[in-house]
Amino acid sequence: MITGALKNDVDRIWDVFWTGGITNPMNVIEQFTYLLFLRLLDEQQNSIDQQRSLGVPVPESRDIFGPDQQHLRWRDLLAVTDPTQVKNLMADEVFPFLRNLGADTNGTTGEGVMAQHMRSANFGIENPNTLKSVMTLINKLDLRNKDFMGDLYEYMLSKLSVSGTNGQFRTSQLIIDLMVELMRPSPSERIIDPACGTAGFLVNASEWIRDHHGDELMKKSVRDNFEAHGLTGYDFDSTMVRISAMNMFMHGFNSPNIAYRDSLGTIPDEDKESFDLILANPPFAGSVDESNLDKELTSLGKTKKTELLFINRFLSLLRIGGRAAVIVPEGVLFGSTKAHKAIRKELVENQKLDAIIKLPSGAFKPYTGVSTAILCFTRTDSKANEDVWFYEVLADGRSLDDKRTELLPLNLLGPVPKDRLPKDDDPTDRPEPVELTAEQHEKNNLPDVVARFALRETSERERARTEQSFCVPVAEIADNDYDLSMNRYKEIVFEDVETRDPLEIIAEIEALDVEIAAGMKELKDLLGGAK
Repeated sequence: MITGALKNDVDRIWDVFWTGGITNPMNVIEQFTYLLFLRLLDEQQNSIDQQRSLGVPVPESRDIFGPDQQHLRWRDLLAVTDPTQVKNLMADEVFPFLRNLGADTNGTTGEGVMAQHMRSANFGIENPNTLKSVMTLINKLDLRNKDFMGDLYEYMLSKLSVSGTNGQFRTSQLIIDLMVELMRPSPSERIIDPACGTAGFLVNASEWIRDHHGDELMKKSVRDNFEAHGLTGYDFDSTMVRISAMNMFMHGFNSPNIAYRDSLGTIPDEDKESFDLILANPPFAGSVDESNLDKELTSLGKTKKTELLFINRFLSLLRIGGRAAVIVPEGVLFGSTKAHKAIRKELVENQKLDAIIKLPSGAFKPYTGVSTAILCFTRTDSKANEDVWFYEVLADGRSLDDKRTELLPLNLLGPVPKDRLPKDDDPTDRPEPVELTAEQHEKNNLPDVVARFALRETSERERARTEQSFCVPVAEIADNDYDLSMNRYKEIVFEDVETRDPLEIIAEIEALDVEIAAGMKELKDLLGGAK
């Protein structure tokens, strides 16, 4: 849980970057990532040194800093009083050290895996005083608790308020929480986000699994398998790959399985049809270069639309029985091109389309105002359902303008409202879930989405088309050219308005005319008398 104190700490660091001339949010987060990683490496070396002091035999191969690299450690850099000297050390020695860190491990350790993501890292803090000030502030952060570190990094990521050039934008934490809650992942599942960005879905899935399957993760075999193979992320932006790897690292994954890869290009054979769950909000702006496109993705219809190509990619990544919860622009649901219709037909006729959850148009502000929906489906490669469940989210707990202000106390936001916030100083504290009142539901529909989703194959089938959720038979969807827009099937009830007899109204008008005429005559008489 992000606390006020943590926000203040991050805001101070942000302000120092800003006043030092680094105003691009992505650049700020990148430089922050590098410095934070350097501090974490020093703390890992401290742990190794402490083990040795206690008589624990630790091989030299585990050392992060060699005997001639001690001056590159965080503690030593902080001790240098001259800011210019620190800056020169960073540029000339520290960053070359980071780029080669663990080069001889072939990625077999956490340091080696992270180093692979840091190979193209560049030092970008030109002002020595800015560097020294930021390092001082970072050194004051309490990083002993992994949850705290994750919260800190997540708040830094929340400052990404500008959409990327490829249609990338950060997914609301509330929506991520909703999708993870709907899918209820388990530690035995392989989960992938093929457009992982900052790894928000992967981090949240891991936290959900740890909260709900903690006892199972106590088994070493289960835990080792989960940490090594449970979570995978692709992204084709090298900066985002580094940031997402760091985010995973700070949430306890020493060897984050994050790869620089264009998901719409060719992917390794071992990744095809091998995942149990996909959680994603892929970019859906513009089109792709056909020369880099995996031709298999156009098997259902020729298109350059990334949102359609990604759905094909999702299907190719899932094993039979694998599930997906993904965000798509609303145009996917009713687009009239052959490719649009072919994709929808595939989901309805040959797979199990579980749900269409329509999101409010302001759900992704300030990044974009485009209307979106969550598609939930299961790969079956055969027709598996008789109907599709629809839900229209009218409120997600925040205002739907650019400010996205909380409409309820923080503990009542998200898909699982709690009776209070957890205690900052007690990581084991677990507040109890509560039900929202009808008035609170009007401001936060997400708990209702979760509750009704669980009943989509039972009582939800009885709901009328006038309600916030309902089911539509697959046959009816087919008859409507596989249109999946909720408005196509929603029924609007017009209330009867009791109207008066027109003759009665005419009589009233005539009576008013008589009164007006009498008043005018009286006024004329008064004016005539005045003469």
